[in-house]
Amino acid sequence: MPPTLASLVQHSALRLAVLTGQDRLDTGVRWAHASELADPTPYLDGGELLLVTALKLDVEDADAMRAYVARLAGKGVVGIGFAAGVNYEKVPETLIEACREADLPLLEVPRRTPFIAISKAVSAAIAAEQYRAVTAGFDAQREMTRAALSHEGPAALLTKLASEVAGWAALYDASGAVVATAPAWAGRRAARFVGEAERLRDRPAPASAVVSGADAGDDRVELQSVGSGRRAKAVLAVGTAAPLGTAERYAVHSAIALLTLTMERSRALQEAEQRLGAAVMRMLLSGESDHARAVAGGLYGDLLDAPMRVLICEPAAGPSSRARAGAGAAAGRQSAVEANGSGPARTSAPAGGNMPVVTVTESSAVSVPVPEGSAEDLPGPLEALADLVETAAARSGEAVLVIPDGSRLVVLASDGGAAVAACAQYAAACAKAVEPSGAGGSHPPGGVSLPDDALVIGVSAPSGLAGAAVAFKQADQALSVARRRGTPLVEHEDVAAGSVLPLLADDAVRAFADGLLRSLREHDANGRGDLVASLRAWLSRHGQWDAAAADLGVHRHTLRYRMRRVEEILGRSLDDPDVRMELWLALKATG
Repeated sequence: MPPTLASLVQHSALRLAVLTGQDRLDTGVRWAHASELADPTPYLDGGELLLVTALKLDVEDADAMRAYVARLAGKGVVGIGFAAGVNYEKVPETLIEACREADLPLLEVPRRTPFIAISKAVSAAIAAEQYRAVTAGFDAQREMTRAALSHEGPAALLTKLASEVAGWAALYDASGAVVATAPAWAGRRAARFVGEAERLRDRPAPASAVVSGADAGDDRVELQSVGSGRRAKAVLAVGTAAPLGTAERYAVHSAIALLTLTMERSRALQEAEQRLGAAVMRMLLSGESDHARAVAGGLYGDLLDAPMRVLICEPAAGPSSRARAGAGAAAGRQSAVEANGSGPARTSAPAGGNMPVVTVTESSAVSVPVPEGSAEDLPGPLEALADLVETAAARSGEAVLVIPDGSRLVVLASDGGAAVAACAQYAAACAKAVEPSGAGGSHPPGGVSLPDDALVIGVSAPSGLAGAAVAFKQADQALSVARRRGTPLVEHEDVAAGSVLPLLADDAVRAFADGLLRSLREHDANGRGDLVASLRAWLSRHGQWDAAAADLGVHRHTLRYRMRRVEEILGRSLDDPDVRMELWLALKATG
């Protein structure tokens, strides 16, 4: 234990006598310092035993002694050691009375005990305590290493850490959820600090914070980020009744290092795994499913054996997926770490608008990805979604292949698993937060406004390993539909509903429509008839003269004249069904 006034008094070689402050001898001593200054406080740090001979003190003046003792007590001096038999045969009564009034311990130092002996005793006790703390820290590190290597992993490590600090410990994952606590009763306390853990997670690593003091009977809770990257992979919380001592601090730092080693793979292993993931995906999209399975081995668990889905995600403000049809998938990341808890419940995404089905077969062309970039190169929202997906998969003990692809993210996940459910949950939360008339985002006609930092996600239909190339194409098409609808997530099963009309929101289609109808609109603008409205009515009535004329409130001969003028102006025949189709789509595209 650290030196105290009591341990110095009990030191047989020092022969110190207690004159005042007998009830405060358990106070710790940080150092022993000798000074004859009338005011040594500018040179003190607090926690010292001050050794004096009263060489320059006016011990005859009681008021001066009270002021002297008050200054020392105010600075945090824990006691005074007065050398008897040097300048004064015994300790002056004025000093004794001043210390008694201030409740400051006063020790009488006999003449045969030099001040250096007291300083050595304090120094030796401090060194012994530091050695004990370091030894205890090494012992704790060994025990926690054994715990971390056990089948219980982080849970066993937390149990040992809680024992070492005589308190409780909790581990939060990258999403802020509590994944393990020790002892078991600490779960409710850990839940109180989820918000603080999320805020610490968002700070650049390494980061720490004390979020609750030990006063008022509450725990002192300290949070530490875990992980070696720019962003914390987890957060460790330690709750104790008092501030951590040296040994306890060693134990906490050892736990952080072990948790980091548990969660972070070595750089060489991670790079090899990334290359392997990219190779597996390239083989799958090239139709070489047997080779992909052979290369993957058991790395991805049963991911390649069960029905799977392909998900493609990109920012709502980014380029459309069709413009990136040749872009490739980059380095892959796989996560199959088991932890306590389960993934979030699946939430269906909102239905949105309608799109025509696009048939995809085994013979459909699929671009083979070319590795590009890494996970660290992802934009912020995509990086957060990648963390969300991997965390959900890890908590449910399933494998997932996450492939950064420039400004997109490609995910290969088990059908009905936690990773797919996490994407659906994200999309549902995003759709709920978006107002149809919101500003500052993407505005597809007939859809909602998505913020520019939101993501759109396309999800394929469930597929086996041999159909991975088809699933990739389906996810790419569903992503295009999601962008046109202004919907955060679209599954490929949903794209068959409705009509082809939402496709007309494309800028190129609108430009074609404006060009096709421009001459008719210019004719109408000059006040020479209403050809555009007449054409719309005639086409909507499938060329029935009487019905269309009735809708317009004109004679059918007038309508026939107007349709001849349309043919003359456009130089195209309305008897041609292709012409009628193009004109009708142009009218729908331009509203």
